[in-house]
Amino acid sequence: MLTVKVGRRGQITVPRKVRQALDLKEGDGLAFIIEADQVVLQPISQTLLDLRGSVPVKGPQDFAEIRKQVTRGRGRRLQDGE
Repeated sequence: MLTVKVGRRGQITVPRKVRQALDLKEGDGLAFIIEADQVVLQPISQTLLDLRGSVPVKGPQDFAEIRKQVTRGRGRRLQDGE
């Protein structure tokens, strides 16, 4: 088990063994996933911007309309208690 101390501003240093095990380099992302009474560290290898253009689409996309559709869908799910 490796332990670290939380600094004054809530910062921690990821131990070398953990960085090596996760192949973390300077500037890499790291997600903290809370599962019940534990936290899982997950390296973030890609962002949504990295995936831009990876799905072929036909014609121009109306992102304002897509956002409205997503917002309406979320609203319906919230109303239904999901």
